Amino acid sequence: MTRRYNAFSLIKEGLSGQKGWKPAWRSPEPKKQYDVIIVGGGGHGLATAYYLAKNHGITRVAILERGWLGGGNTGRNTVTIRSNYFYPESVALYELSLKLYEKLGRELNYNIMFSQRGVLSLIHSEPEMEMAARLCNAMQINGTDAEILDVEAVQELVPILNFNADARYPIFGATIQKRGGVARHDAVAWGYARAADAMGVDIIQGCEVLDFIKEGGKCVGVETNRGTIRANKVGVAVAGNSTVMAKLGGYELPIHSYTLQACVSEPIKPCLNTVVVSPPIGTYLSQSDKGEMIIGGGLDRVPSYNQKGNPPAAETVISGMLEMFPVLRQLRLMRQWGGTVDVTPDSSPIIGPSGVPGIYLNCGWGTGGFKAIPAGGWLFSHLLAKDEHHEISRPFDLDRFTKGSLIDEAAGSGIAH
Repeated sequence: MTRRYNAFSLIKEGLSGQKGWKPAWRSPEPKKQYDVIIVGGGGHGLATAYYLAKNHGITRVAILERGWLGGGNTGRNTVTIRSNYFYPESVALYELSLKLYEKLGRELNYNIMFSQRGVLSLIHSEPEMEMAARLCNAMQINGTDAEILDVEAVQELVPILNFNADARYPIFGATIQKRGGVARHDAVAWGYARAADAMGVDIIQGCEVLDFIKEGGKCVGVETNRGTIRANKVGVAVAGNSTVMAKLGGYELPIHSYTLQACVSEPIKPCLNTVVVSPPIGTYLSQSDKGEMIIGGGLDRVPSYNQKGNPPAAETVISGMLEMFPVLRQLRLMRQWGGTVDVTPDSSPIIGPSGVPGIYLNCGWGTGGFKAIPAGGWLFSHLLAKDEHHEISRPFDLDRFTKGSLIDEAAGSGIAH
């Protein structure tokens, strides 16, 4: 039952040091045996546990998180949500996620602050306009929304953009997905955590996986800093640390981890009511509900697990922002960070068996992890529950790299994640 507070009790709680709040989820000691262990307490791991319980009735589930819940890429991204991809396999995946996001706040009874303010991708040349028309046609054929705007329509929507005739990247138009937008990253994690916990899932923080237990060639559990935990199946959803887990588990992944740059400014008055992306410039912006400018950019192409970012890469992001929005040149930055992203050769995720019986993978999302949290959890839970692919996840199996059936979304993944 949800605990309710009136105004008086809220004030009393605040003045008394906030010691009486009921925790949103339990902090149980790990049991010796579960049906499913999920390594990774970020958005994908939490969503997987929730859908295992909700869709498949599997509640003897443990989420093992080395740090704190949502402390990895889920808490270190720029919160863009969209499904404007080119290939039908990708559109099916990200459109599922967008549709789940559209009802997620009501389903979880938790405000994830989902705002469908649209995602605007700028076009800077006539050839790009032609390619954008093909992209929009493909998106519409694949069942999602897309429109092309001319320069006048772009100027009406975002008048603070750089429309100068001598701009280095002149604006010819844009594509827009109006159903795209943003959500609050930690609220998504907390909403899934609270809902999963209410159905009996154990969320165990400060629990580092040190090794996988194998018997007869099959994984039957994990060794952790909090003891041995056994399970029939182990799902691994650890994003940028996927190759670290692969080394422990005895399987290989075609993944490199990179740092993705981001920063946030001081709050200013509302001036940007959509997400703006410029793939050629390598920068994208949105404005938070508090008025902060959330600024993101491309990958630092030096493989790294560093979450602090790199000054030269950050300089590229900021110079791109100033090219797009000269009016923001006096804006002061408050924070800068990096997220460790796991990138595959075709910039598409991996969902499927690892090759080691008993170990299953949800990884390789690269810059697309946050937008795919609901779909990633939905599809991964289906795989873990039924030991077979959902029709949407089948093309993203690890075996596509041996079969040559790549889904090359390097352009579609772009820089907005």
